[in-house]
Amino acid sequence: MYFMFLDILAILLNILWWIIIIQAVMSWLLAFNVINTHNEFVRQLWFVLERITEPLYRPLRRIMPDFGGIDLTPMLVLILLIIIRGPVLSYLYQVGVNAGLA
Repeated sequence: MYFMFLDILAILLNILWWIIIIQAVMSWLLAFNVINTHNEFVRQLWFVLERITEPLYRPLRRIMPDFGGIDLTPMLVLILLIIIRGPVLSYLYQVGVNAGLA
């Protein structure tokens, strides 16, 4: 049960990773007017992505310095996800093995 929980957590973190990547690329496409929000599908997709990512970005944006038009918050969240997925999950797996939960 313990390892199944960690596997599900790893999958959810991977999905979140891709959501952030898609949202960042879409923000660039919107900024350069490659796609626009006059299209209903684009508007709905942007709304969903913003609703998912904004709660992650908001606390970090309060402490990040202002870089003008450049938003480095998605990159910071991706770095945090790398830290969580790598060392933290590996450590939790190792704790489970040492505790005999395998």
